[in-house]
Amino acid sequence: MAFNELLDDLDHGAGVQAAGIRRGYGGPPARTVCVSSGLARLRCASLLKPLYAWVSAARIPDAERWRRHAEPSVVISSNADTLNLWLAVGPGVILDDIRRRTGVAWSPPNGDPSRFGSVEVAADEVATAYAAFAQSAVAGDPAAATVLEWMRQVGPEQAFGVREAIGAPDAGIKSGWFGAPDETCLRTHVVAVLPRGGTRVTVIVGMTALPYTDAREREIYRERVAKGLSVEHTHEKLAGALLRELMTATLTELGG
Repeated sequence: MAFNELLDDLDHGAGVQAAGIRRGYGGPPARTVCVSSGLARLRCASLLKPLYAWVSAARIPDAERWRRHAEPSVVISSNADTLNLWLAVGPGVILDDIRRRTGVAWSPPNGDPSRFGSVEVAADEVATAYAAFAQSAVAGDPAAATVLEWMRQVGPEQAFGVREAIGAPDAGIKSGWFGAPDETCLRTHVVAVLPRGGTRVTVIVGMTALPYTDAREREIYRERVAKGLSVEHTHEKLAGALLRELMTATLTELGG
């Protein structure tokens, strides 16, 4: 389905973004795709955890300690382990290191900088940052290569069917999903990294913030979050199909 068809069907309160990059020495000319409807920036939730893990490796001298927290942060999206890295290194330091390595500048969230999931991003920024990360991985950066391999281990329950939709069973995947008590939407985001051989990579990103206004459903959702229960099924029901269609359309536009 084309972007126009996907966006035409959106609720007026929805925020949707998709972006992609295809680039690499020895391949076709670099190409980018970006489409956006609604808010210019969205809270990233867990989408940036692999980037946090990547840059924090150089800031934590104890490699085993880094791995102990970085691996579950990426593979099972552990908030506790991400927070350990985020606070140990420092939000400003992590985001500044990402800027230096990728050229993408993000700011710590307002109010409480310990809330790593509240950093606001745009899909094209995420794609740009992940392209730099992926090319570092294939060029021999050991920390980046390790994190990218962890992304390939993300299980299907957290991949929202994206690997199957884009026909890339070996893609590195990271997703984020959350709906805060102060929001009347649920945010569901996915990034996929597809190494293409040599230093060539393709990155596609889908980000959604879809209205979730039924008071009883929101109450049940908050209760499940408070008890530490899974809510991925709720995000799949609300946003899964749209995310897959956005990312498939993005890959098609890139010529992947």
